[in-house]
Amino acid sequence: MSAYVLRRLLALIPTLLFASLIVFTIVRMVPGDVVDLMLSQNDISADTRTREDLVRALGMDRPMWQQYVHWVGGIVLRGDLGQSLWQGEPVLSMVTARIPATFSLGVIALVVALSVALPIGVLSAIRQDSAADYIARSFSILMLAIPSFWLGTMVMVFPSVWWGWSPEARYVPFHEDPVQHVRNMLIPAIVLGMALSAITMRMTRTMMLEVLRQDYIRTAWAKGLSERLVVLRHALRNALIPVVTLIGLQAPLLIGGAVIIEQIFALPGMGLLLLDAVHQRDYPVITGVFLVVGVAVMLINLLVDLSYGLFDPKVRHR
Repeated sequence: MSAYVLRRLLALIPTLLFASLIVFTIVRMVPGDVVDLMLSQNDISADTRTREDLVRALGMDRPMWQQYVHWVGGIVLRGDLGQSLWQGEPVLSMVTARIPATFSLGVIALVVALSVALPIGVLSAIRQDSAADYIARSFSILMLAIPSFWLGTMVMVFPSVWWGWSPEARYVPFHEDPVQHVRNMLIPAIVLGMALSAITMRMTRTMMLEVLRQDYIRTAWAKGLSERLVVLRHALRNALIPVVTLIGLQAPLLIGGAVIIEQIFALPGMGLLLLDAVHQRDYPVITGVFLVVGVAVMLINLLVDLSYGLFDPKVRHR
């Protein structure tokens, strides 16, 4: 197991290097130039001398490949993601300050999605073609068809118009008030988790139907075991492996969806930081956020692979 984990961690290095090269290059190809933006925002005359001085001060006078090598070297040697072009603050500290909000939103959204998807998916499978099955499938299709940003906007607008109430757009850190933190994060997490719950629900139903037709399930029924024992101990455990794989594949969408949800509900997470950085063409912040998200997605997929052994004893990591 330890050798397998070590190999997977080492395999992350070239993947991250390749991903960082793509992000570093693409963000600098976005229309608009940070130098022109700074000159216009500060009402500085955009003459040649002023522009050259600003370019030199930002370290953008060197070729792009030298900027990339300098950036990667800072990460490898000092763990330094660079400094914001606008605030002058270390990117690592800016990202670290925003991680708790995004992490909390993602975890609560995942818990909400699984709490909805697994029970309904199992019920839909064991009561195939019943009224409950049709309702569950219709609900999953509806949630797949509704974009998270539209649902979040409707949640913010319509309650305030109809009842004079809207979700509290105020972030309370978990260490200050855990109960209030969860209350404030619950509605954004529900909005974010609905699409994931729909996909997971359909996958759970499909895999449960396949497993329930297996010979060992028929043997369990023939031995007189209760429905609860057959479904939970024998069927569900084997049906969860593809479901867990799907959850791992949905992790990037969960993190990406948080960008819009944080904007709608004014949550100070990495998504809001990324939007501000893109608007300001703050290249070090953009690349730093993408790098942290990339590491998170890869670690999530590693945890998903390791979890297979919990559901199927035949799976061994060597």
